[in-house]
Amino acid sequence: MPTYHEIMTTDLATLTTAAEDWDDMAKEFQKQEKAYKRDVHGITTGPLWLGLSADTANRRFDITLKEYQSAQTEAKAIASLLRDAHTQFTDLRGRLTSARQDAVEAGLKVSDQGVVAFDTARLSEGARTAYHHDPDYQDSVRKSVSSWQSRIDQLVKDVTDADKGVDIAFTAVVVDTDPTDGTLYGFNGRAYDDIEKYEAENALDIAARLADGKKVPAAELVELERAFRDNADDEVFSRTLLKRLGPDGTIRLGNELNELALDGKDKARYLALQSGLADTVARATQVPGSVADAPPGSQKFKDWAGSEDGRFYREWTESLDTYGTKNYGSNTQPLYGYQSFVALMQHADATFDDQFLYQLGDDLMAAEKKQSGIFTEWGAGHEGIRADAVDGLLSVMSRNPDAATAFFDPAGNGSGSDHVGNDHLKYLLHEREWPRHSTVAGPTVITMDDPLSKAGLGAALEAATTGREPDSEGASFGRHSEAQSRVMQETITQLDKDAKGDSLPQNLKVPLGRALADYTADTHAILSGTEPSSPEGLSAINADGDESGITNSKHSLLRVMRGVSDAAYGTTPDGEPVLVYDMLYENEKLYSAQYLDTARDAPAEQQANVVGDWDNKARHVGQVYGAMTAIGSDMVLDDRDTKIGNLNDTMRYTYHGVGGLFTQIPIVGDPVQRMIDAATYEYSKDVTAAAEDVARAADSTSTSAGIGGTKSLVDAWGTTHGVDGTEAHEHARGEAEQSFITGREDAYSALRTRK
Repeated sequence: MPTYHEIMTTDLATLTTAAEDWDDMAKEFQKQEKAYKRDVHGITTGPLWLGLSADTANRRFDITLKEYQSAQTEAKAIASLLRDAHTQFTDLRGRLTSARQDAVEAGLKVSDQGVVAFDTARLSEGARTAYHHDPDYQDSVRKSVSSWQSRIDQLVKDVTDADKGVDIAFTAVVVDTDPTDGTLYGFNGRAYDDIEKYEAENALDIAARLADGKKVPAAELVELERAFRDNADDEVFSRTLLKRLGPDGTIRLGNELNELALDGKDKARYLALQSGLADTVARATQVPGSVADAPPGSQKFKDWAGSEDGRFYREWTESLDTYGTKNYGSNTQPLYGYQSFVALMQHADATFDDQFLYQLGDDLMAAEKKQSGIFTEWGAGHEGIRADAVDGLLSVMSRNPDAATAFFDPAGNGSGSDHVGNDHLKYLLHEREWPRHSTVAGPTVITMDDPLSKAGLGAALEAATTGREPDSEGASFGRHSEAQSRVMQETITQLDKDAKGDSLPQNLKVPLGRALADYTADTHAILSGTEPSSPEGLSAINADGDESGITNSKHSLLRVMRGVSDAAYGTTPDGEPVLVYDMLYENEKLYSAQYLDTARDAPAEQQANVVGDWDNKARHVGQVYGAMTAIGSDMVLDDRDTKIGNLNDTMRYTYHGVGGLFTQIPIVGDPVQRMIDAATYEYSKDVTAAAEDVARAADSTSTSAGIGGTKSLVDAWGTTHGVDGTEAHEHARGEAEQSFITGREDAYSALRTRK
């Protein structure tokens, strides 16, 4: 194991010098081959020596001639391996040198042995005194030192991993691998010129025994883990290993690692091996370009797959189709290859290629259409492996948002003759018969819903519509790409088919709620009527590059927002429930405040009159607040299933500190935040007031129940802008109230509050 000092001081040029010497050795063997062929081997092929002795000598001389040729192959391979090692070590030492320099620039020092410490000598006298007397300062320094030490230690470990790979290669390159060449310990005529090929051969030996269920010593498991780790980004290693393992061996190895991890003994190592194998698959199945340019099924994709470069991918995925439908379990508890393979993919840290994900998704759906029930879980199933491989793949796809967007884009992918359409959204949301759990009980079969059903679909839809991995930070009030907008528009349309968008599958609610929160600029425009196509909506999006937006009908949007709103997002530190509704309300409130803040300033002499821009913006905000209040009260009064005629006392909303719980709450500027702070209002009061109003009478069209939050925000806007109490502000306030009622009542008509 090389030390930091050895890594930084070793003269790597000796490797290239040695490589040149081995090149010279190969040339010398070539000279000897020519001389031997001319002066010795040639004797047996001439007219002067005939008979049995000549034949015997010829065979012996053939062996020697081939040894000269093999010696050249081995010498050239060693030269290539030395250059490969030089390239790797130079790159790794460069990274270590760069890390050391970065640490020094951060105010630290790194010793010759690689030990990181705080460089107090570079501090001024005042700073040094502050450091010695400030515990917080000392703590921050300790954390910094620890972080940099970890980085340098990891880079040293990376060199150690590479060094082991080099050792494996040089040990193997001199082994005679042809048992039929007439010698037992001759030169290696099949020598590789790539370190990673030798690592793959060594890893294959260990992996194959594991896949066969044989006991493998701990030291070899450590080596397999190192090989995966060291070659995570190496295509040669990945394809060499997987070509020899094949999909069948890969699936069996994945199954065995899953079982060993569940055993509890050395679980961390087996999980790391699963991750390493999954990353190897991800690396080996990379395809040039993207789905948007060359979708599977297009001529461009077919041309690549049919080329020599695409040969591995084509052959491996074709074989995966065969073994994907093979039962690796029993007849009573089947375990199909696709289920195991997708479960393995879920352990990957690497990102899978979008074209591979697209093609695999198509293959999985084709398999279930051909073999009904292939992804049904029977009995207890198989721990660690989800039966529904389609939903499992969608979960993997959610980690590659661009892949998810392309997979669901109703416009299809590719251009011209390479265009390939898809109906994945329609199939998954309406046509697919989602697998259930089945248990044989005597002569009958008991079926029940899969509690994880559509969880992967929800995650993939969130990624596809937002361009971010599920529940990740980065939300803003911006627009989206055309493809993302098309997916969101079609998702809302499909979910609201037959006006049933307010009743959604449970596992779609939170991810789609987060996605809708990311579209607050669009939903605000549709609910307020500032979107020109609202309320009827359009079939096409507002296409404008990365500034595109959705144009769904107002009622469809309202129903889908209602459909996601009643799901539990989490709890406050005090244990209060937080619903998706809270997130949507918070976003609409923030956006409304930001929208009001854009109202044009009016001179003092105009503030005694009506200011049109103030009225317009107040009216728009009132419409949105009315709609959101209606959604909340509809949840309280929802008697479609339980016939409740009064308020649900157990449903409560939170308003203090909710924003901190959501990654989908954008950060706004100080003026808007001050307005929000001034408008702090418990919006559950609005929800319950509106709900009580509806509960008392069937007709609430003339009441302003639930208007409190709207007034609070408009008042806060007036206060922060110094116009509260003016006639213009009072008029805008009245416009907001009237629009609140209109927005609320229109939302009620879209929902089923009174139906």
